[in-house]
Amino acid sequence: MDFQLSENHQMLRRMVREFVQAEVVPKAAQWDREERFPKEIIPKLGELGLLGIVISDEYDGAGMDYLSYAIAVEEIAAGDGSLALTVASHNGLCTGHINLAGNAEQKRKYLPQLATGKKLGAWGLTEPGSGSDAAGLRTRAVRDGDDWVINGSKTFITQAGVGEVAVVLAATEPERKQKGITAFILEKGMPGFSTGRHIEKLGMRSSDTAELVFENVRVPDSQRLGEYNCGFLDTLQILDRGRISIGALALGLGRAAHEAAVRYAKERKQFGSSIADFQAIQWMIADSATELEAARLLVWRAATVQDKGQNSTTESAMAKLFASEAAMRACDRAIQIHGGYGYTREYPVERMWRDAKLCQIGEGTSEIQRLVISRRILTQFGA
Repeated sequence: MDFQLSENHQMLRRMVREFVQAEVVPKAAQWDREERFPKEIIPKLGELGLLGIVISDEYDGAGMDYLSYAIAVEEIAAGDGSLALTVASHNGLCTGHINLAGNAEQKRKYLPQLATGKKLGAWGLTEPGSGSDAAGLRTRAVRDGDDWVINGSKTFITQAGVGEVAVVLAATEPERKQKGITAFILEKGMPGFSTGRHIEKLGMRSSDTAELVFENVRVPDSQRLGEYNCGFLDTLQILDRGRISIGALALGLGRAAHEAAVRYAKERKQFGSSIADFQAIQWMIADSATELEAARLLVWRAATVQDKGQNSTTESAMAKLFASEAAMRACDRAIQIHGGYGYTREYPVERMWRDAKLCQIGEGTSEIQRLVISRRILTQFGA
């Protein structure tokens, strides 16, 4: 078993890290304060291939693997959690769903624009009344001749305001619950399709989050994505892959907070000595370093399983669960090590803490991850 990254993976990590240090770190705090989506950096991400990481070069993607995806998201998150969320959601959700379930015509039409960043994508599953209970979604799609008419709304949708393409899940046979959900590709500008209110958040403030509203949106059957009533089954695969990226995102935030804490501990003097000399500080640093390293191995394992074409449900859930909670603990310790300064905006650890919290909620809460893991294990051991 080899725990070393290949030369190509190491080159990717260096490239993304240098880009983040030059283009992202100096601006992240300002983007957060202004709660402004940094649209000016999107073309640069596209040029680097970071908006179509696992998309084939046939569709102008980078043609890399999921381990590359995890590495890239970790490095971006170490500079700015909001931007990492943009990259993760764009790659894994809208683009990922079209790449997974789209027919040849849909892939030719949408993937090149998404993979190069010419257009951003949104993915609509969550609704005001259904989060973890995805089967309870109320958005309806009703067949009308050769078309579908969609009514309803979605909330907490990343890129809802800035995305031009959206994959939307709607109930086509509500009585069948999960087995009666179908996906559709919508484009901004379609009559009746609009962006609702912008959502103000605790963290990830420069990531665009808003509502999507559907009022008698008429779309041809050619915009149906995947098989009829198979939208939820495809969604489960999308979430497996997405949880790898959220684990990587959490890891990047936790790592950045941990590194900031180490630097501060070595610089800060109290009682005539660097606080890094105090055992209480050393233990916090040791705990964060150990947990983050374990989180990285879980994330890389899940990505490797996915790259082998195997089912990664358990591995992805474990990676997302452990990495998100390890990141929160690392951010909490980093604030504690900074003392009063950690509670101010003068230092970046408070922003990292706010951003990391989302990783315990988005793409399945920690509680849902525990249910996924336990059910898989209990099934493996039989009755």
